[in-house]
Formats: sequence, structure tokens, C-alpha cells
Amino acid sequence: MGRWRRRSFLQWAGGTALGLAACGRSSGGQAVQFWTMQLQPKFTDYFQRAIADFQASRSGQAVQWLDVPWAAMESKILTAVAARTAPDVVNLNPSFASRLAARGAWLDLGQRVSLAVQGRYLPNIWRANAIEGRSFGVPWYLTTKVTIYNRALLDRAGIDRPPATYDELAETARLVREKTGKYGFFLTVAPNDSAELLESLVQMGVQLVDDRGRAAFESAAGRSAATYWVNLFRRGWLPKEVLTQGHRRGIELYQAGESAIVGSSPEFLNAIATNAPSIAALSAAAPQVTGSTGDRGVAVMNLTIPKKTPRPEAALDFALFLTDDRHQLSFAQAANVLPSTQGALRSLMQSFQKQAAVNTLDRARQIAAEQLASARVLLPPIKNIKDLQQILYENLQGAMLDEKTVDQALKDAAAEWNSLTTT
Repeated sequence: MGRWRRRSFLQWAGGTALGLAACGRSSGGQAVQFWTMQLQPKFTDYFQRAIADFQASRSGQAVQWLDVPWAAMESKILTAVAARTAPDVVNLNPSFASRLAARGAWLDLGQRVSLAVQGRYLPNIWRANAIEGRSFGVPWYLTTKVTIYNRALLDRAGIDRPPATYDELAETARLVREKTGKYGFFLTVAPNDSAELLESLVQMGVQLVDDRGRAAFESAAGRSAATYWVNLFRRGWLPKEVLTQGHRRGIELYQAGESAIVGSSPEFLNAIATNAPSIAALSAAAPQVTGSTGDRGVAVMNLTIPKKTPRPEAALDFALFLTDDRHQLSFAQAANVLPSTQGALRSLMQSFQKQAAVNTLDRARQIAAEQLASARVLLPPIKNIKDLQQILYENLQGAMLDEKTVDQALKDAAAEWNSLTTT
């Protein structure tokens, strides 16, 4: 099962270097301790202003802000929680936060946030911050992928519009390969890289695990989805490198004009304009490809509050202040992300509609905002999700290389996963 899968939850690697910007009393005795992930120095001014506004409106309730490098956050917060020195408010994503939620580390916000306040947030996004019915985080900012495509390559393949579904994506892959010699797209099956393929299974209607956490993907939907990806590879419509190289390789192929489609955030268009201006001139954006469920994926950043905080009221007050409509809209505009409150999203959409003309990047941002209505966090909040990804990817690789059938691949993956969850 791979020795690394059994390592202790508290032994995850991570750096310890920190960037510090303190606001409020230096002693921190009564200050709300607030940690973010890698938002300095670009947004230092933004947060200093927001913290100053909060302190002024709350009769001087102090806030001390610590910005932690992305790679260091997991180990830093795990150590702090174990030592009972965790901050009062911490910026995490639902996948990681849910692992500690299962251990009862976070304040149950469902008991403290009124239904009226909960209703300010996008319903699917609020639900993403819950496990077993307990809300463990306040939604903050969001990102969601769009389909970025090369108009010239699709034209050469005789395709008049970008694919909207996985069925259309397969046909696009066939036509681009047969008529241009290029590839339609790249999607990695490297076990320790992107979870995009795993998310696609969910979009195709596959339930990954049941209520007990045991494998549920050995099903008719699972066989259909796995066969889809295996057939694309065996027919030569996917590059062979999908077995060994990660998402970065897909970006390289797109920028080199060797693939027609890449799924990424709208901001990737800026990188294309810098790295491959000739490809940028041919690029356009469309909604994210989806499957039978109609769901589209979204990445969520939230604010969690440790159960042991000595300042639960002040911590929650600050979290709700920072994620209200006004602050969500201003941060979304400053950072080119998306807000998680319905009011801020409406305001952002209205700003898009008021623009007389939009360029490709603006159009991509508008598409990303529009598709939030059908977006949700696709992967279940289980602590060993990366293990599940590795197990499924390795077995799918076996089927792609014709070393086993699809049925055997799913059977082997289910047995391995179930063995892992019972150890």
C-alpha cells in the first residue's frame, strides 16, 4: 500500500519560515491572532487597511496578522493545534481543514452563525465547509477553472465551438489528433500531481466513497468513467506523458501550440501573453467542461476558528467582518478572485456587465463568475483523499497500459483503499 501512506498525521513535511506583519498590540494578549497563506507582500496594504477598519469599528479590538508561506501552513497549524497555541482565525482550504474538523479541532459555526447570516453565502460553498453536518469554516475567496482554447487549432480540426461536456471533449481529442497531428488536451494521471482526473470522475456521476468512507467507485458509473479515460489513452488521443508528467506539462504543450485546450484559472491568460504571445492572440475562454451531473469544480479558501480559542466571539466577529459583502468584493477586485457571498458576487457581475467592451481576460473572469451557480467542491472531505487519488491513478495506469482490464483496475483499487481505511 506504500509506506508513505501510513505516516503519522503530525509528520507531514513543511517549512517553518514565516513572514510577519503585526497590527494591534504587540503583546497579543487580547488580540485576535490571524493567519493567512502567502498573501504578502502583494496584499499587505489591503489587510492592514481592513484590520485598521475592524479595530476602529470594534472599539480598538486588536488583530495581529501573520502570513505563512503556502508550503509551511500545514505543518505550522498542525504543530500549533497540538500545542494549543493555534491562532484565533486561520486561512485554510476545506480539504485540509476537514481533516482537522474530523478530529474536532474547529469551532462548530453552525451553532454560532445564524441562518440569516449563513444565507449570505453561496449555498454550495457554505456546505463545502461542513463535515457530518457541522460547519467548520466561514467561506472566503474562490477560484474556478475555465476552458482556455486555441481557436486556430479547433478551426483546423473542423470544430466550430469548444467542448462543453466530456463526450464533446473526447470527440475534440479525436478530431484534433487526426486532422492536425496535435493533441486536444492534456490531463495528468501522475499519482502525486493534479486531482483534475479524480474530479472528472465525480462530474461523471461517480461516488468515490460511501458514508463509511469505503470505496463506492466500483460501480456502473465508475466503470463508464474509467473506460472513458482508458480509451482516450489507448487510442492515442492523449499524450503518453500523461502517465509520468504533471499539469505543468499540459501548460507547456498549450503554450507551444501542441494542444488545443487547457483548463486553468482566467489569470493563466496573463502567463500565456507573457510566455507565448502568438498563442495568446489565438486564445479564447469558455465554461469549464462538465459531465452528467452538470457540476463544475471550485476551489475554496475559508477562515476557520480553533475550538480552543480563548476569544471565540471576537474571532468569529472578525471572520464575518472580513468575509462580508463589502470586503469580499474589494478583495475579489484586488486579487482577481471570486467572492463567496451572494451580494458581492452580484456586484461583481454587475461591474462586468457595465463594461462597454471586454478583452479575453475580462471575458474569462466573467465566465468564471457566471459558472459559480453550478460550482461546488467536487472531492469529498476525507482525510486520505491524496491516498485515494494515488490508488485510483496507479490502477488506471495499469488499465491504460493494457496490464489489466478496467474492471480489474477498479476491483484492485477498491480492495487497496478499503484495506487502507481499516488499518
